[in-house]
Amino acid sequence: MVEIVRINVGDIVTLKKPHPCGVNEWEVTRLGMEIGLVCRGCGRKVRLVRYDFDRRFRSYVKRVEEQDASDSGLVES
Repeated sequence: MVEIVRINVGDIVTLKKPHPCGVNEWEVTRLGMEIGLVCRGCGRKVRLVRYDFDRRFRSYVKRVEEQDASDSGLVES
C-alpha cells in the first residue's frame, strides 16, 4: 500500500526520476484526483493521477504551510 503524501499548492517536490530536461524539481499547482505539476527547469506542465504521484514522490524541496497557502488564496475550494 502506498502512503498518501500531504502536499499543498505551491510546494516544491522531487520525484523518483528527473524530467528529460534534466531538472528534478516540480512545483505543485493543482490538487485533487490529479496532481498538477510544473517543471522548475523548462516550465512543462503535467498532471499525475494521485496514486502515481504518491508512488513517485521522493522528498520536499520547499514546503508551503497550510495556513500560508489559505491566506494567499492558493488553496482551491
